[in-house]
Amino acid sequence: MLFKDVLVDESLKKRLISLVKENRISHAQLFLAPAGSHAFALAMAYAQYICCEHPGEDDSCGVCPSCAKFAKLSHPDVHIIFPNCTTTEVKKDPVFTKFSAKFCQFVLDHNYHIDINDWLMELGGENKQAFINTRDCSYIVNQNSIKSYEGGYKIYILWSADRLYRDAAPKLLKTLEEPENKTLFILITENTDKMLTTILSRTQLVKIPKLKSEVIRQQLSKDFNISEEDAADVAVLADGNYNRAIELINDNSEYKETLAQIQLLLSSMLALSQPVPNKAEVNYLEVRDCIDAIISRGREYQKNFLSAFIRILRSMLMKNSHQDAISKASSTESAIISQYAKAFNLKNVSQIFDECNKTLYHIERNGNSSLVFTDWYLKVAELIAPRP
Repeated sequence: MLFKDVLVDESLKKRLISLVKENRISHAQLFLAPAGSHAFALAMAYAQYICCEHPGEDDSCGVCPSCAKFAKLSHPDVHIIFPNCTTTEVKKDPVFTKFSAKFCQFVLDHNYHIDINDWLMELGGENKQAFINTRDCSYIVNQNSIKSYEGGYKIYILWSADRLYRDAAPKLLKTLEEPENKTLFILITENTDKMLTTILSRTQLVKIPKLKSEVIRQQLSKDFNISEEDAADVAVLADGNYNRAIELINDNSEYKETLAQIQLLLSSMLALSQPVPNKAEVNYLEVRDCIDAIISRGREYQKNFLSAFIRILRSMLMKNSHQDAISKASSTESAIISQYAKAFNLKNVSQIFDECNKTLYHIERNGNSSLVFTDWYLKVAELIAPRP
């Protein structure tokens, strides 16, 4: 991956390049990136520049043997670690090395625009929660004592580092603090809140800014056969998330399914909240089927559904506050917002946010999804009900 192909702020690229030129590479760096950024591509471009045999002023040469290996994600001194879990093929003791070939192909197929949910679907583990586990960390510790194959840097890239399993993370502390000479750790995350402070304290923070709408617009025009106007609309709606922009361009079926489920549940919740609910409008059988469908898609989908629900609630609040001009929503989302916004106000939305976050908490901790979502549905309906 060349720097010129990475969608990220040019000043950040120059800063990373200057660190290499001035020999000021910190041995452990944390790339904090917003969702849908090109963070993994940036980490690979940075690693490639460090290992390049003939680096230029602004980029790797792209043709030396080292760069050729990077193009195939096969450099022997670059270790890519990522979340994994048991699958139909790996029934016990999962470790990232068993999935490396699949992950590398996944990265190349998606042109480095990778997302944890897409990876879980590719992995076949969408019904489970994937982690960087103790076996993965043991691999890193063992490799750290071995000299590099080509005499240069050994580089470990931990993608979705916030999924470092709590029992696994402590195994890396000493290695992160006292690595072998010419060793670089790049941890990539969208959420530092889920990482141990002892890990964070041993890394140098590199903040990756959210992509600007204009950058996304230009890239969409380059990657897809769409008009400038359509590219601009999608770029605004994507709100800095290029992966979401791709989903919108492709008319992603999961996105449409989620919005249909949100609309059905909101309609039922509103009917149930009335003093004398109309059973036909509540339509509990369809609600039950809807909740079952959400659950059947796995825990990652369940969390994404709740995140989308929260986003739409925020847009309703903005509409009720006459600030909908700054709200970013698709035409389908806007229709849902307009239809149900009057049922929500600052007081009940605040409480509904709390219920959504509690539900997310229980889902992440493997609570019974059927009970958790049914309880959430009933509580939100109760909160919508007008108070005397």
